[in-house]
Amino acid sequence: MRYDYIIIGSGIVGSLLGRELVRYSFRVLMIEKGSDIGMGTSAANSAIIHAGYDPKPGTLKAKLNVRGNMLWDHLATELGIPFKKKGSYVVALVPEELPKLQELYEQGKHNGVPGLRLLSGEETREKIPGISPHACGSLFAPTAGIIDPFQANFFACENAVINGMELRLGTAFVDFLWENGAIVGIQTNAGEFRSRWVINAAGIHADEIMHKAGIHADYHIQPRRGQYVVLDRNVFSWDKVVFPCPNEQGKGILVATTMHGNTLIGPTSENVENKQALFTTEEGLKQAIEGGKRLVPNWDSRWIIAQYAGIRATLFPTKDFLIEVGEVPGFINICGIDSPGYASAPAIAEYVIEKLREKGEPLLPRHDFNPIREPRRLFKHLSPEERRRCIQKDPAYGRIVCRCEEITEGDLLAEIRGPIPARTYDALKRRTWLGTGRCQGSFDFSRVIEILARENHTSYYQVTKKGGNSRFVFSPVRGRDDL
Repeated sequence: MRYDYIIIGSGIVGSLLGRELVRYSFRVLMIEKGSDIGMGTSAANSAIIHAGYDPKPGTLKAKLNVRGNMLWDHLATELGIPFKKKGSYVVALVPEELPKLQELYEQGKHNGVPGLRLLSGEETREKIPGISPHACGSLFAPTAGIIDPFQANFFACENAVINGMELRLGTAFVDFLWENGAIVGIQTNAGEFRSRWVINAAGIHADEIMHKAGIHADYHIQPRRGQYVVLDRNVFSWDKVVFPCPNEQGKGILVATTMHGNTLIGPTSENVENKQALFTTEEGLKQAIEGGKRLVPNWDSRWIIAQYAGIRATLFPTKDFLIEVGEVPGFINICGIDSPGYASAPAIAEYVIEKLREKGEPLLPRHDFNPIREPRRLFKHLSPEERRRCIQKDPAYGRIVCRCEEITEGDLLAEIRGPIPARTYDALKRRTWLGTGRCQGSFDFSRVIEILARENHTSYYQVTKKGGNSRFVFSPVRGRDDL
């Protein structure tokens, strides 16, 4: 089968662009080398929809950040994405930082960010109970928001699949197919696929792919690791999004609430050589804790229940987004999508569609495209009467598997049997919030392994955390050899 478009990468940018493309009469294929969608940068970030005051005026980041922020409200409504406009604060902790707030304010006004306000130290301490007593001013951006980054990515990709996009997991890009100087498809570990256009949405690996297309050999992605900690919502409650004044390394270590009520602190910022260096370090976690306490002093590191790291795809030397359509015939290049990439993602998809329209691409709307994702509500969100009816219909909903988050077997089965089936523990975690509470999965691992093995018609030995060799069970337990 020949496709119109092949998308390399299933992060938030690729997923939203895939959803836009299937609005039209196109055959679209998405390939993802991982065992599930959205396992890269889109799964390890600050979960903030930035307002747009931080990017330098005139950059593509500035344009697409502000536009993307505007698009998220409607998009979240269509797809049922957990999203809330909480607003954000950038806080100056010493008088010498006050000019930076003024600079950000002016940048934001130039970029078209609505509602920006500069607050005095007294106003800041009044608006943000628990902020450092040294706070001497802040910049408030009411349009900043918080989002569930896992579900936003998954819901967008699922909607694209339901509307006809083909998704191939475990399929890694190897090289391009060429004819007469134009790209006409790709070679993968699963064979060759031909198309009129190939879209590079490969995140931290996007520079490697564009180099294989023969362009921008002098550009490279510098992997930048950010480490985070997550606090137990049962012992610490925080409902704000607060940044320090930024520096040359980035926006700094924030203290922010999440859509699930936990407090998120981070990220650090360190250049690394390995794009897969997704591990935390003692020094990085120490920096995250110290940075968080500098902004919000009254919390205890004993309340940390999780820690993780993400890699940002900062493109050098430009440090701006690089989005090109047709610079190489048949190739769409989306590279260097670091912060504010998540906020900008809907606008990136819109931007590419407009560039295709300018190229004369036949954008023929499909009358049967359905932009609405029908929700699969978790059992814990149902009313008592809805729960009763749900259990009557399927008793699996009456069996709690994850006690901290109240996730039932029925919730898990709905995702294992869904349009993009969850095949690993982490795939279920991203879809349902399984194993993210105080015990971090300690009480549910064995039950989830049993359910995944049964539903996938395999042995316990083949059940993994995130695909590959991340197995849970390696040998018989208590003399059992039937696993």
